[in-house]
Amino acid sequence: MLGWVIACHDYAAQDMLDSLERDVGPVSQCCVVNFWRGLSNNMLGRMMCDALHNTDAGQGVIFLTDITGAAPYRAAALLSHKHTGCEVISGVTLPLLHTMLAERTILSSSDFRERIVALGGDGVTSLWHQQQKNPPFVLIDHLHSKYE
Repeated sequence: MLGWVIACHDYAAQDMLDSLERDVGPVSQCCVVNFWRGLSNNMLGRMMCDALHNTDAGQGVIFLTDITGAAPYRAAALLSHKHTGCEVISGVTLPLLHTMLAERTILSSSDFRERIVALGGDGVTSLWHQQQKNPPFVLIDHLHSKYE
């Protein structure tokens, strides 16, 4: 099963998990990270790292964030590059999390990413999808290539 780290501004992450658990009972392999104004990037990164390690059982972890490019999204992006099987999703809503709850037991992290983005509509995207819009810069060194 994929682990979930719900990371949003203020208490939105905790509110989402509380609502899910009221409806379906305890959600295993799920942690929340509430990002409050004034929290340092270093502390946020440590909280996200702890949540990653607390939710990962070996199948991967999905970071579910509220806003593309905001601090929780950026912290998750940094962690996802260091750990295989991690995906970063932004624009999540409570109804979308309800829909995807059962999917995390049967899908791989990349299949989960594709499914949640497809179901979420225009407001939902992933780090992977954002990177496809802006591929990494590749330096081609024409000066040195003629001497090789």
